[in-house]
Amino acid sequence: MKRIVTLLPVLLALGGCAHPLPRYEPPMARAAVQKVRTTAYTHTESDHIRYRNLTALGTPLRSGPYVHSAAADWARWPCGTMFRIPATGEIYEVDDYGFALSGVNTIDLYKPTKRAMREWGVRRVTIEILKWGDPWASYRKMVRVRTYRHIRRMMTEIKSWFSSTPPPEPVCPMPAPPTCQPCKPSPKSPPKKTQKKTPRNNGKHLPSGRG
Repeated sequence: MKRIVTLLPVLLALGGCAHPLPRYEPPMARAAVQKVRTTAYTHTESDHIRYRNLTALGTPLRSGPYVHSAAADWARWPCGTMFRIPATGEIYEVDDYGFALSGVNTIDLYKPTKRAMREWGVRRVTIEILKWGDPWASYRKMVRVRTYRHIRRMMTEIKSWFSSTPPPEPVCPMPAPPTCQPCKPSPKSPPKKTQKKTPRNNGKHLPSGRG
């Protein structure tokens, strides 16, 4: 027992986490349109509180109005990958990752509240890739935390998949950002003409203004 207790800190330091990595899934083929399993998360979850409302890049998590944050395996959807969900019209950018996402074909969508997270639940949706992120830029961003097992898994796959020939990067056309249309002033109605009232004599002499 003493030996196990002594080795426990070493095992935790080497593994980064006590629980096993997610079951590995073969990567999806790169395509402009993909059918993907999605989940949702928020910054007030118990396992995210220590990271506050920040991404793995240290930038604030976004929930619109134009772009939303998403977490994924950076070997499959590198950091900076942008995609659109046609069913909702929302555009997401991968700027986060998570332990449960390494080695799997799931994208975790950021929601600003627990209620919105629960409402999304787990959905299999079609996504349109608007831009592929840079896998080697993603690799360099993970070097400083490479002691964690899920990080090493992503880094190993980046080296395996992208070292020889660059993979294809099929994309859909980027939609134009919404523009603010100036409000047209409502036509003004012409002012009403008022008739001048003429003083009545009532049988009395009016002063002539003369002395």
